[in-house]
Amino acid sequence: MHRFVVVGGGAGGLELATRLGDRYARKKSNGVPLAQVTLVDRYPTHIWKPLLHEVAAGSMDPFTQELEYAAQARWHGFEFQQGELTALDRTAKRITLGRVLDDDGAELLPERGLEYDTLVIAIGSTTHFFGVKGAPEYSLALDTVQQAERFRKRLIAACMRAEHQAHEPVESNPGTHASTEPRIQVAIVGGGATGVELSAELRNTAQVLSAYGLHKLDPRHDVGIVLIEAGPRILPALQERVSTATAELLQKLGVKLMVGETVAEVAPGLVRTASGKTVRADLTVWAAGIKAPLVLSQLDGLPVNRLGQLQVRRTLQTEIDDNVFALGDCAACPWPGNERNVPPRAQAAHQQASFLLRAFGNRLESRPLPEFTYRDFGSLVSLGHFSAVGNLMGGVIGGNMLIEGLFARFMYMSLYRLHIAALHGYARMVLDTFAHWLRRTTLPRVKLH
Repeated sequence: MHRFVVVGGGAGGLELATRLGDRYARKKSNGVPLAQVTLVDRYPTHIWKPLLHEVAAGSMDPFTQELEYAAQARWHGFEFQQGELTALDRTAKRITLGRVLDDDGAELLPERGLEYDTLVIAIGSTTHFFGVKGAPEYSLALDTVQQAERFRKRLIAACMRAEHQAHEPVESNPGTHASTEPRIQVAIVGGGATGVELSAELRNTAQVLSAYGLHKLDPRHDVGIVLIEAGPRILPALQERVSTATAELLQKLGVKLMVGETVAEVAPGLVRTASGKTVRADLTVWAAGIKAPLVLSQLDGLPVNRLGQLQVRRTLQTEIDDNVFALGDCAACPWPGNERNVPPRAQAAHQQASFLLRAFGNRLESRPLPEFTYRDFGSLVSLGHFSAVGNLMGGVIGGNMLIEGLFARFMYMSLYRLHIAALHGYARMVLDTFAHWLRRTTLPRVKLH
C-alpha cells in the first residue's frame, strides 16, 4: 500500500486527510485498502483557526466547535497519530514525532518514527514578533485555543478587577482630563484581519459582560480598544477602499486607530512606539504578522525562504524532494502573474488540499502531476454581529466588488460552513448549523466564565 502521511491538522491538512481517507483508505481491492493515510498533529482536537479571535472575545465556545481527530479518523478511514514533528530523514522516508505529555508532565506517548511514501507538511504558521523588545513576554498571541482562552479569562478578570478598585480617575499623563481615560485598555498590535476582527468582537464582549452584570463599567467609555498598525492604513493586504470602509466602521464602534506607528517595545502595562508615543495597555495582543515554525528550517536540508516557509514548486512538491509536499501557511508557493507568493489564507489551503487530492491520483498511477493555480475569490473581514466588509472578485462575480453589511456577514459565515461541509458532507453541515443555532438560543452571546 502507498503510505500518505499528512503532518498538520489545520484547515488544509485535515481536509486533505479526510478526503484521502474517503477515496483510498476506505475503498478496498481484494480486501486491501488502496492506500494507508495517517494524519499527525500535536493536539488531539481541531478548530478552524480564523475563529480564534471569536474564542478570545468569548463569542464562541471552543468546546462546542472542536473536532476530535481520532473520531474524524474513525469516520473517514485514516489513522491519527498525536505528536509534534521534530525531524525528517528523507533518505529513509521517515519522520520523527516528539513525546506527548499529559497536563502533569507525565509521558503519554514516547518519541517514535513514522514511515511514508508521500509526505505532506501542513503545520501552518506561528506569530512573528519581529524581535520587538518585550513582545513575546508581555503580549498575547492567538495561535492556539489555549492562548485565546487565556486572553478571554484575563479580559474578564480585568473588567471585574477594575470595577472593584477605588473609583479614582485614571490619568496616563499629567494634565490629561481624567474623564477621557478608560479604566481598562486593550492594545492590539497589527491592523491585519486578526487585529481588526478582534477589536470589533471585543466591543461586543464589553457590552455583553456589562449587560449580564459581570461589571458595571460603561462598555464604550470605560473599556478602551486601541489598534496599532505600522503601515499607513489597516488591512494593508486588501484594497484601499475595503480598508477605508473598515476604518470608518471601527471608529463608529469607538475603536481608536493608530496607523503609521511601529511598536518598539512592549512592557507591563504599556506599549511604546518608535515615534516616542506611549500607549497604556492593561492587555496587549500581538497580531502583527506570521512566520513558519522553526522546525521547517531543520528538516534534512529542505530549502526555506526568509519567513521560514518551505520553498515549493507549482506542483506543491518541495524544490529538492519529489516525495515531500507542503501546503497552506508553511508553504512558499509561486503565484504566476503576481510578485508575491500565494497568500497565507484559509481559501488557499482549501484550494491546495483539493488540488493535491487530484494530483495524488496521478501520482498513484505514475502520471505527471498538474500545476497548482490559485484563484483569489476576494477577502472578507468580520466586525462581529455589528457588520462585515470585504471584496468579491475573480471567479465569484467576474470582476471586483466591495460588499459590506448583512450580505458580507452572510458570506463570511458561509466560509466556515463550507469548511464543515468539506469535513462532514453537506447533510451533516446543515444539521450542525441548525444545532449551532439552537445552542445560541439558550446561551449568552459571550462565554461568561
